[in-house]
Amino acid sequence: MLIFKLLPVLTLVFLYGCSSLPEKPVKLDESSEQPVLPAKIADAKSSSAAQEAKTAIAPDVMFMLLSAELAGQRGQYDIALEGYLEAAKRVKDPRFAERAVMIAMYVKDAKRMEEAVAIWLRQDPANITALKLAALSSFRLDNKTAALELVERLLKTDPAGFEKALLELASALQKENKSALVYEVLDKLAVDQPNQAVVPFVQSLLAMQLNNKSQAEAKVQQALRLQPDWDKALMLQAQLAVFSGDFNRAVLVLQNAVNKFPKDPKLKKLLAQVLIKGHQYEEAVQVYRDIISALPKDSESKFGLALIYLQMDKDNQAADILKELVNDAEWGVQAGFYMGKLAEKHDEIQEALRWYDKTTQEPFAFDAAVSAISVLSKTKQFTQAEQRLAALLSKYPTQKVRILLLQSELLSLQKQYQKAFDQLTAALRDLPDEKDLLYTRALMAERLGKLDVLEADLKKILEKNPDSPEALNALGYTLVNKPGRLDDAARYLERALQLSPNEAVILDSYGWLQFKKGDLPKALDYLQRAYAIQKENEIAAHLAELLWTLDRKKEAEKLLFERLRKSPEDEFLLEFKERVLDRAQ
Repeated sequence: MLIFKLLPVLTLVFLYGCSSLPEKPVKLDESSEQPVLPAKIADAKSSSAAQEAKTAIAPDVMFMLLSAELAGQRGQYDIALEGYLEAAKRVKDPRFAERAVMIAMYVKDAKRMEEAVAIWLRQDPANITALKLAALSSFRLDNKTAALELVERLLKTDPAGFEKALLELASALQKENKSALVYEVLDKLAVDQPNQAVVPFVQSLLAMQLNNKSQAEAKVQQALRLQPDWDKALMLQAQLAVFSGDFNRAVLVLQNAVNKFPKDPKLKKLLAQVLIKGHQYEEAVQVYRDIISALPKDSESKFGLALIYLQMDKDNQAADILKELVNDAEWGVQAGFYMGKLAEKHDEIQEALRWYDKTTQEPFAFDAAVSAISVLSKTKQFTQAEQRLAALLSKYPTQKVRILLLQSELLSLQKQYQKAFDQLTAALRDLPDEKDLLYTRALMAERLGKLDVLEADLKKILEKNPDSPEALNALGYTLVNKPGRLDDAARYLERALQLSPNEAVILDSYGWLQFKKGDLPKALDYLQRAYAIQKENEIAAHLAELLWTLDRKKEAEKLLFERLRKSPEDEFLLEFKERVLDRAQ
């Protein structure tokens, strides 16, 4: 929904002259892999216009077109292009130039495309598609004067479609790193057309692509001065505030916009998203309720409300909405998937599996299959989990890395660390720089005491990803427990803390470092903060050991047994109990 990302390249639909042609869209970019077949000129069902054109075409030109048609059917697109281009030069019929342009786009022949577009525009000067493609060609050739002239022609010829045309051009050229050039041409257009709010609006989008936030803000403000009640510009202004981390300002902008346009659901939905981003869940719930009250059939808003309820642990309210949506044509698949998540959360294993197995449509089918395997592994149904996992790889070959990681996790749960390590090592021969595989092998290496491998894998990750908080934390934490490496550990953990100051596992690692260094008050501060954020067993074990060391033994025992009641087999808790508490008795 966020509009700051340039829109995908929109398609331009042509009405082809020959009725035998399918009406397929042509894109401003050249990414399509589908061949553009030449028009079948000799077709018994041709339109009357085509029949009239045939009777007016000289025999040698007709032969040229028939040859082009045959060449296209055989996949000889260069020959087909030559035939249509020559026909376009000799017959004043823009359909032939249009056809030449389409084939030139497919074979990525920029020079002939430019030539064909020029002929097309001479024969049909007001054709919007021809103007767009001519402008695109001018931008690609860095011809600012021609690009400006063509963009102005687009504005004059089709003022209602000018915004869409600019967004199409900006999107296509962004992929070719031409955003700065488009921005510059629009600067010149703004001088000639000072009252066109769409110009600074698109410039704001381009400035975001160029990572110039201040310029983006200035341009969207300029657009709103020209058109104060433009909902798209108001939404963009709010999104810029979100990017800057100023959620309060984003909420204020959107709330003012909603007050101006109380019946605009797009503004309300974006307001709800921003409130969620700022963890203002109750306020977001109220916004979605307002939308649903006005639009009782708005399934998107109902689904959004259900997700907030899940976030707030209001499972009954979430379930009521999801049950209503499971038969919805558009949202049923998503609703069924989250019904599975709810059942899994409440340890209703068979019910969770039933929902996951019903989720067979993408983009949720793979995640549902993975969730089913996770449920089975948590309940130690490893044979079934492995059977499902084996079927995944053949069904989803593009998800090879995720499946390998899942396989490693499954082996780890069975304490088959060496087997997991060997499989990851084999996978890394084919994918030596795959970050997630390296990270997971490092974890297996730690289990096996292969600390040299662990350190090497994490350092390899950091070579290409020096600001990876996960790798920095894992390496730092490992070095905390290696003799004489506390200073090295501190260097990595301090950097991780800078990057993710509120991440529980990093706070825990840094607190454990302070414990090892003997700074117990500082260790207590960080470990308590970590446990407040995430009540995780390893953090609890660290905090309990620190409390014991501080002679706060009753607190340590209370924390330990509290966690053991929930996780009686947790290795971190049991290790601390056996090493410290049992020996003290």
